[in-house]
Amino acid sequence: MSSIINHRLINQQIAGTQFTTPQEIVQWMGAMQAQDYAMAKWAIGLRVPGLNDAALEKAFNDGSILRTHLLRPTWHFVSPKDIRWMITLTAPRINALNAYQYRQFELDAKLFKRCNNIFVKALQGGNHLTRTALAGELEKAKIKADGIKLICIMMRAELDGILCSGPRHVKQFTYALLEERVPPAKPMLKQEALAKLTGLYFTSRGPATVQDFATWGGLTVAHAKEGINLLKGQLTNESIQGKEYWLAANAPHHTHEPTEKFQSTFLMPNYDEYAIGYKDRSAVLGEKTNTGNVKIDNPIFNHALIVDGIAAGTWKHTIKGNKTLVETTPPKPLSKTKQQAVAKAVKRYLEFVDRKKEE
Repeated sequence: MSSIINHRLINQQIAGTQFTTPQEIVQWMGAMQAQDYAMAKWAIGLRVPGLNDAALEKAFNDGSILRTHLLRPTWHFVSPKDIRWMITLTAPRINALNAYQYRQFELDAKLFKRCNNIFVKALQGGNHLTRTALAGELEKAKIKADGIKLICIMMRAELDGILCSGPRHVKQFTYALLEERVPPAKPMLKQEALAKLTGLYFTSRGPATVQDFATWGGLTVAHAKEGINLLKGQLTNESIQGKEYWLAANAPHHTHEPTEKFQSTFLMPNYDEYAIGYKDRSAVLGEKTNTGNVKIDNPIFNHALIVDGIAAGTWKHTIKGNKTLVETTPPKPLSKTKQQAVAKAVKRYLEFVDRKKEE
């Protein structure tokens, strides 16, 4: 498994990176799961030394990175350069997955169109409104929606290419019109978009299996295989412990022991692509990984502590005034070298969230 881990640490830009901006990392990764907003920002910061939380907040507010529903579906960070073609590719599948809830709340194409028109009228001209404010606009038109029904309406507007994230207002999320937030782009044919998504996935997350890609992308296995077939010559495969793994043919190979600069010990954010990006997470989490009373293979991952690329405990942070405190909990004593690596990882996180830098 060490070969898989080293490749993934490199390809996911965790071991080290040449990138310097949030938008470069998000574009490299294609899409990064982001329902836990604070941790999603740290997921980018983890991959770009020197970035702090304030810089990520600025990038989000100025639209350099966007947050919308993509893939499975859930919230993801995505680049403005990729949002249009990715939504066009994934929206039909997501709408099919949502169809039961659409029927349950009597949401049909006619009602979605009415809601979209209301959103356009309310937001055009550079306005940015919260979900609550937009629900108020719907209510003015005698469309009452809250809870899951409202979530369905908002998500459908995102999938229809009407809405995307706007800047935060007093730490509240807002919506903006995609047409006003993202420059126009030439539409992609379905096969071209599938090939692009496939390339982004295996370049940034390989080695990975067909099933890993299908799960991450919310695709059928057949579509995942089709994507691989579209990239003949650009991807290579190898058998590891009886499973077929794919990665970019030009992926860098790490054949030596990691150096001090090779980051393999870190505080993993919840929902980080290092684990959530795969159906089979055993390479990172182990077959039966437990730390005390906390099971790391929980989908939220409970702030997993990664040591030498493998889950080796948990971590948590608390805020007292302008100070952030971090506590790590490995299930067993670590060697002095590993303790030093953990201390360095904690320092890196504290530099990222340094609240004084936000003042």
